[in-house]
Amino acid sequence: MVKTTVYLDTDVALSLRRMAESEGRSQAELIRDALQTYTRRARRPKLPGIGEFDSGHTDTSTRADEILKQAAKRGRWR
Repeated sequence: MVKTTVYLDTDVALSLRRMAESEGRSQAELIRDALQTYTRRARRPKLPGIGEFDSGHTDTSTRADEILKQAAKRGRWR
């Protein structure tokens, strides 16, 4: 593990302390879990090659996010 310093607003620090006490976990553990969850979501790559092929549709590259969301709803993309 790497040690780092994070500055928190007073309200956030108090909420974090209370949450740690109520869950019986350390503040550091809660922060690590939250950051891990956040970075997992942020790492979701788009399909390589989107917009590079001729599908016959002129708006595919501009609608890529919408197309992927629809595919995810149908279980075809995660």
